[in-house]
Amino acid sequence: MTSSVGSFSPIDAAHVKVGGEIGRRIDMTIHANLLKLDVENDFLKAFRDKKDWPSGYVGIGKLIDACVTFGHYSNNPEVIALKDRLVRELIATQLDDGYIGLKPAGHRVAELWDLHEMVYIIFALVNDYRYFHNQESLEAARKLADYVIQHRKGSDPPQGTGKLNTERAMIALSQATGDGRYRDYAVDGMDLRRWNAPVSGHAYTFMNVCLAQLDLFRERPDESLLSQSRRVIDYLTKNDGLAITGTCSLNEAFHDNQETRGNLGESCATAYLIRLAHNLLQLEGKSLNGDIMERAIYNALFAAQEPTGRRLRYFTCVDGPRVYFDRDSYCCPGNWRRIVAELPEMIYYRSADGGLLVNLYTASSADVQLTEELSLRLRQETDYPNSGRVSITLDPSQAAEFPLKLRVPRWATSAVVAVNGQEIGAAAKPGDFAVIRRTWKSGDVVTLDMPMDVRVVKGRKLQSGKVAVMRGPLVFCLAAPQGVPTRTVDNVANPAEMQRAAEEGKERQWTLDAASITGPVPNQAVRPDGLALQARVWAGESDRAKPADIAVLLTEYPDPAGETTFFRAANADKAVDDELAISPSKE
Repeated sequence: MTSSVGSFSPIDAAHVKVGGEIGRRIDMTIHANLLKLDVENDFLKAFRDKKDWPSGYVGIGKLIDACVTFGHYSNNPEVIALKDRLVRELIATQLDDGYIGLKPAGHRVAELWDLHEMVYIIFALVNDYRYFHNQESLEAARKLADYVIQHRKGSDPPQGTGKLNTERAMIALSQATGDGRYRDYAVDGMDLRRWNAPVSGHAYTFMNVCLAQLDLFRERPDESLLSQSRRVIDYLTKNDGLAITGTCSLNEAFHDNQETRGNLGESCATAYLIRLAHNLLQLEGKSLNGDIMERAIYNALFAAQEPTGRRLRYFTCVDGPRVYFDRDSYCCPGNWRRIVAELPEMIYYRSADGGLLVNLYTASSADVQLTEELSLRLRQETDYPNSGRVSITLDPSQAAEFPLKLRVPRWATSAVVAVNGQEIGAAAKPGDFAVIRRTWKSGDVVTLDMPMDVRVVKGRKLQSGKVAVMRGPLVFCLAAPQGVPTRTVDNVANPAEMQRAAEEGKERQWTLDAASITGPVPNQAVRPDGLALQARVWAGESDRAKPADIAVLLTEYPDPAGETTFFRAANADKAVDDELAISPSKE
């Protein structure tokens, strides 16, 4: 749903078609994950039985919401049929008093997860009504919301985990029905307008309440409603709260010490950070939010899915072994599917000045109604993130003047913009939008060329003295054992020694020769047309006066075997600051 408030509004996903790596992930999630779920036993059964479900939470609302959004984008009949089945059979479990849930009588509402389950069901049913005009969904959502209001007072602090999405669900229902009772419950009962707290605690919860305040801002602009969201971005970019991979949680909570091991990068937190940046981009028009989205999507988000698409992760650490989650239900798999379903709306945006913004770079096309008189069809051709060469062909319904804006990432320090082959001066400033205002005609072609040099990026705090390796938006890692090729002694391969070193964990004691990095070279560990970098390292006991003696392959961070992202390094005199770690003096 678009808004007239703010700098940008997203293009309806039904009018966008996505290819490239983002499109591949969307399609793979639909076919290899969503349509492979056992919805009867893993989702619906608990609501029919209404017994104490072992996990205490299923997340059927998140699943329905993902189906709604995927269905709206793809118009895939299998997805829509799955959505219809889930909605129909879930509504059939609704009790006369309005309750939809999995708890037996006497254990309802008061339990945290029961409320969490119900409010996401409300939110999903409202979206089914919005996108598919399902009146039964709206009525079921109203009955369930009335049940919640009757049995649960809204007096707890809005950032409390038990309130996850209550505010947004009730605001959405109020907008869909025109009934102010639901908004009053969310806003007045939870004192949402006056919520003002330091960034701390459960990251996903905190950002979700920020989004509820942004929902209110759209209805009635008030600068105070932006302060919490701005505080989150400042915490992440100015106070070391953002991991190199674009995620932001440790044990589900905000942290600022740059820890890279353990329960890092909860998929829920990654999803909500992308969603928060997406909304702030619309309201404030700052390219930094697009840069955060890009970093998170190509690294933290995609690393939470195995390359074949079927399994997902609850956490995805930066350093150390990673594991897949043991089920398809619960919160993180549901929120992961939801955010992937929303990606088509994060590529193109209308701008308030009558133009168009290109935010994410991936092969894609869009049909946009810029004004009542002017429609625009555009096609983006690129192999991004393999290279930074982007070509955009515009086909307006008539010759017309409007601004085209291209987000130039902060890493793209030598980007060049051209129109029909003619270079445009100093338009491509890193960390800003390249704005091209002209009278556009059918067949005009804009190119954005962003050379992708390898960057050796300085670690901070716990990673101080170490480096990470990036190229364009991608972070690279060392995978074990796939990413640890054979060590050579006098140019003779010695696999046994390499295996022994891997078993003893010696690769974590290696020192990267930053000057040795070359590439990229083709690599399919993550995606069919993926890349890797070649480098050399010294083992812990090796003489640094001699050439680095171990050849390694650095693969893209979503490599499921990835275990090392930060390295001790030699010859790192050209290491640079992370462009998303912003000191106040560099703003």
